Amino acid sequence: MSELNERLDKLKKLIQTEDFLEGKGLSNEVNIRIFCYDPKDEMAVRHFTEQLVTDQSLNCRIIEHNLYKTFLSICEDKNILENIPPMEDRKGSAFIKEKLGNVAKNTTFVEKMKYEPHGKGDVIMITGVGEAFPFIRVHSLLDAMQPHFTDVPILVF
Repeated sequence: MSELNERLDKLKKLIQTEDFLEGKGLSNEVNIRIFCYDPKDEMAVRHFTEQLVTDQSLNCRIIEHNLYKTFLSICEDKNILENIPPMEDRKGSAFIKEKLGNVAKNTTFVEKMKYEPHGKGDVIMITGVGEAFPFIRVHSLLDAMQPHFTDVPILVF
């Protein structure tokens, strides 16, 4: 666990640096960073991300988007959330996956995430990636996000 804590501490320092916030040193690449971790460390990482969101001492502003919560919100907006479990019982998981893939598209997620104006020091933090799988794939979501968040670093857990 100490290796994970060291990595999380380094990450906390990194996201507050000017280079990270301005996307310097990335060879003209989009400012997206992915923090990979073992699923057994989920609770420790979740605790860390919850603390980051509420940490008033940071010199950056963390804007969290939990993909699973966003997915549920999309389903609520479409008034289908309550119908999903009985429909899955009747028609199966493959049917639900296909139908929800048509409802919860990358563009729908991006619309939920968009905000204006982007502030100096904003950091988009994406969590809930594993929970939202297979309904959203993070690589395709990041592709859809790029045109809308060119000036904001994106941190994916």
